[in-house]
Amino acid sequence: MSRIDGTFASLEERGEKGLVVYLTAGDPDGRTSLSYLRAAADGGADLLEVGIPFSDPMADGPTIQAAARRALNAGMTTGGALSLISGFRRTHPTPVVVFGYYNPFFRYGARRFCRDARDAGADGILVVDLPCEESQEMLPEIRRAGLDWVPLVSPTSGPGRIRRAVALGSGFLYLISVTGITGTRRSLPPGIAAWARSVKERTSLPVAVGFGISTPGMARAAARTADAAVVGSACVKVVETHGSSRTGPDALRRFVRSLKKELR
Repeated sequence: MSRIDGTFASLEERGEKGLVVYLTAGDPDGRTSLSYLRAAADGGADLLEVGIPFSDPMADGPTIQAAARRALNAGMTTGGALSLISGFRRTHPTPVVVFGYYNPFFRYGARRFCRDARDAGADGILVVDLPCEESQEMLPEIRRAGLDWVPLVSPTSGPGRIRRAVALGSGFLYLISVTGITGTRRSLPPGIAAWARSVKERTSLPVAVGFGISTPGMARAAARTADAAVVGSACVKVVETHGSSRTGPDALRRFVRSLKKELR
């Protein structure tokens, strides 16, 4: 059983919903970024998504775009992000999904990247802009390395595409809540609960809802008919606000704790 599988099994046994926290590797710098990752885990995050900074993150809104720029300007690289995960793994068992766009993985080399991600202690990979039909190079390498491939489905995904994503994926299914970019929102889109329930009927994978979740109440609502809520931009905003200040990790820890409290 993988670390991701074990986490969701444990959540189910405890009657809890999961909290997935996204942070950009190297934001605001490598050393402080590691402190923020540890703080998120200490605050109660059940899984971490560690974003590989990329110059053209087309699925992300202004907050995560700015985080990617800060990280790149501070010198973060794909290899540096894997070193960051390795540092996190030395102190924490929390599952880690490497989150990113295909270009950095392609330039690094698919086989080498998957091997190095595994060796760094990552548990899964999520490639935002790699559809099932074009995964022939990456997916076999993910499987060869013993990692989970976390698929995404959106509100425009039909039943056939959902079935294909489920058949190829493992770990959990990432359910995008909106037809748009990441970013904090004031409310969840209408019908998200019914749609999450419909998707769950088509898969045995745990379902995590993300994009736009910014408050503890929204996290609770998103996970009501799903297995987990994904919170990204709201957590990255904490990093943006506090930067390399020594108070930053503690502020993130408190925010993550408030999110997780609503999912127990």
